[in-house]
This record gives sequence, structure tokens and C-alpha cells, in this order.
Amino acid sequence: MSSSAPAIKLTEWTSCGGCAAKWGASLLADMVAELPTGFDSSLLVGLAPFDDAAVYKITDDVALVSTTDFFPPLVDNPYDFGAIAAANACSDVFAMGGRVVLAVNIAAFPEHLPREVIAEIFAAASDTVSQAGGTIAGGHTIRNPEPIFGLAVQGVVHPQHIFRKAGAQPGDVAVLSKPLGTGLVTAQGTEAQKQVAIAGMRTLNRAAAESLKEHADFVHAVTDVTGYGLAGHGWEIADRSGVVLRIDTSLLPLYDGARDIADAGHRTGGDPRNRNYVGERLVVDTDDASVALCMDPQTSGGLLAAVPSQVAHQLVQQGGWTVVGEFADGAPSVQLKS
Repeated sequence: MSSSAPAIKLTEWTSCGGCAAKWGASLLADMVAELPTGFDSSLLVGLAPFDDAAVYKITDDVALVSTTDFFPPLVDNPYDFGAIAAANACSDVFAMGGRVVLAVNIAAFPEHLPREVIAEIFAAASDTVSQAGGTIAGGHTIRNPEPIFGLAVQGVVHPQHIFRKAGAQPGDVAVLSKPLGTGLVTAQGTEAQKQVAIAGMRTLNRAAAESLKEHADFVHAVTDVTGYGLAGHGWEIADRSGVVLRIDTSLLPLYDGARDIADAGHRTGGDPRNRNYVGERLVVDTDDASVALCMDPQTSGGLLAAVPSQVAHQLVQQGGWTVVGEFADGAPSVQLKS
């Protein structure tokens, strides 16, 4: 959809955009660990341990999936920004195996940001949530020096069919549903390269989640790859599952330009934070550019799943999935090889 808003570059209104604006995972994990967890037997997934979204049992057949996500612009076009923010927020519901039903906007805009720009952002979010299977039913907007936008999204899932980060088994194959490189490409790519990455970020993970549900009994672990990069989110699966994740960097699906940008030495602001998060649990047998691609903060990235080899083969044959590695016995770690 072409924008009818005034010509404006949203990235000039902010200092850091997309999921790269997230706090470092190490600091966040420490703070979450200090929060009171409480006890409610209906809370199936909460802070102990945290996952991609909270899940609360309503009946024996229905559980509520609840999540929120918001960030400053990482692209200039208002419609693209709204669509990416909405797709990113919905992704956590899909990562839990749920379907999106309801969302509310979370918005903070400068008072002098043109009204038409804000309207484009809202319209894109509404269109995207509709494509996800849900409806936007309201929201809240405040004044803020920098534009920030996202959504609180509610979904539903069967209590017995929740996808979690824990559960990967030795011998499982690691499959990924979207290319990597959104941080590097949006920061340093050509305009043509950026447009390809934007199209990928606007793409919902709905189809990927539905393909996993076709093999639900054999899906052992799932997460979505966002601000902590493939290595960071892969580490969370490895840690929760008590296994080693071996990533073959020669297999990584990449957005056009990402490899060249990494080879040229460019790194995103989130790169050092993500390296620190994995820390001593990272074993490297490849070049630093490949490491950077695994550390690159992704915005509206793909789903990462642990499945048996036969299921991985079927997913790849169906399209939209790429094998990126395997899970093995051993002390939890992430191993990068080429």
C-alpha cells in the first residue's frame, strides 16, 4: 500500500529503532528474576520461566495468550512502520501456538508529528492484525518526544497444545522461517535491499505457525527470533531444554546485502549486548561476520523451531522453512560453525 501521508522520514525522529531498541537480555533477565511471580494454577506460562507470551487457562479447552511489543521506527514510511510493529507484536502469539483474536494500540507520538502520518501507522496496524485473524479494538496514545508504536495482543490456544521454548531434544533439527539480517540491512543496505527486508518484516508468522501445527505432536520447542538475534533466542531454547544448539552458518537464509554488510565490518548497536547475553556459552568455529549475522537484532523475525528430521524435511518441502542446525547432547550452549 502506498502512503498518502506527507513526505517524512520517521527514522529522523528517533535515536534507535525496531527491536534493536530492546534492553540487553542479560540486564532484563536479572530484573525479571527479581519480580514476584505469585501463584495461580491457571497461569500456565508466566515469569518462571518467562517465554514469548503469557498463557492463562480459561477452560479445559481454551487458554488466553497475552503479549505486548512496541518500539521506535526503524523504517521511514509510516505504513511500513505500522505494519512491521503489528506483525512483530502478533508474532509472540504465533510462537506460542496460538491464534490472534484481539489487539489494542500502544502509541506515543510527538504533538507536532503530522496527523496523516499517525493515521497511516494506525491503518497499517489494523490491516495487519486483520490479516493475522484478529481485530484492533482500541488503545492508548500519549505525547512523547520520539514516536513509539506497538500493540498489546491477545490470542487463544488449547492448553494442551502450547508451543514453548523448552523441550528441544538431542537429534532435533533447528529450522527457521524467515531470513536474517534486518538490523544490518536497515542500517547499511541499499534502498532496494531495505525494501526486500521491509517486505519480510511485514510478513506475518501466521503461515509458519500453522505449518507447525500440522505437526504439533512432533514440535518440541519454538520461539520467534527478534531483538536478541538467532544466537540469543537459540540460546534460550538450548538453556531451557538442556541441550546444545549447533548452528551451521553456511546454511543461514539471509536478506540480500546482509552478508556483504557484515563482511565489511558493520555491526549493529545490539550486537555487543547479544554477544554478552550468550557469553561463555558461545562456541565459535567460524568468521566474525557469520557471528555478527547470528547476533544481529531482528525485528519481526521468523520462528525458530526444534523438530525431528522427518518433520524438518516436510517443512522445507512445504516452503518457507530452512534448516539452520541441530540440537545435541551436552551442557547447554550455542555452537557456531561454518
